[in-house]
Formats: sequence, C-alpha cells, structure tokens
Amino acid sequence: MDKHTPEQRRRNMQAVKNKDSQIEVALRRALYAKGYRYRKNFAKVTGKPDIVFTKEKIAVFCDSEFWHGFDWERRKEDFKSRRDFWIPKIERNMERDKEVTALLESEGYTVLRFWGKRIKKELGAVVSEIEQVILRCRCR
Repeated sequence: MDKHTPEQRRRNMQAVKNKDSQIEVALRRALYAKGYRYRKNFAKVTGKPDIVFTKEKIAVFCDSEFWHGFDWERRKEDFKSRRDFWIPKIERNMERDKEVTALLESEGYTVLRFWGKRIKKELGAVVSEIEQVILRCRCR
C-alpha cells in the first residue's frame, strides 16, 4: 500500500526532473572545467542525450538507478504496491534505452551510459573515460 495520499504522490512525481539532474550537472561541470564543450539535451540527436559532443559524434547518458532499472532482477522484487504499473514501465524504459543506443550506433555515434551512483562516487574516472573516447574519436 502506498504511504502517500494521491495528491502527495502526484506532487512527488511532478518534482522528478527529466533534465539537469544532480548527476548530469556534476558531470557537465567537471567536463566544462576540463575545457570540453558540448550540447546538453540536444533534441536533434535521437534519444535527446544528456550530453552530446557533436563533432566527435559522442552521446552521453546519465542513467538514474530507479528509472533505468539498475540491478533489475533483484530490485523489481522491492516493488510492493502498483507492481502492475511500475514493473512494465521500468522494463519499457530499459527496452527504450537499448533501442536508442542501437539507433545512435547505427547513425555513427559512440554511446556512453553511466549510472548515477558511479557518477557520484567516481566522477574523475567517468570524466577520464569520456576524455579517452573524445581523444580516440578526434584521432580518426
């Protein structure tokens, strides 16, 4: 059973951001501080990636654990209420992520996906990984 009233739940869900989340902003700031310039939430690219390096054709997604199904086989058992809604919803998000990745790769993009936890804990390593891909793409 949900612990919130329908009005409270609605307010909570409306507060969920689809862009400029904490993890996105942290990653963008770190990349910008290193001198990298990018497009954010670039609608002209399939899937509207969180960060896009247009010249290098690199799309970066910052995936939150809840909405994108981190450790899904274990976590889906955590849903106690409205399982018939949440499980298909998150599984569809995961499916869409795979479709977007495949489509972008077919368009010649290098797709990088990072979990929010990793961005928070290993920001330097994530930035280094992106840097390596940028340098590799520039050398082509």
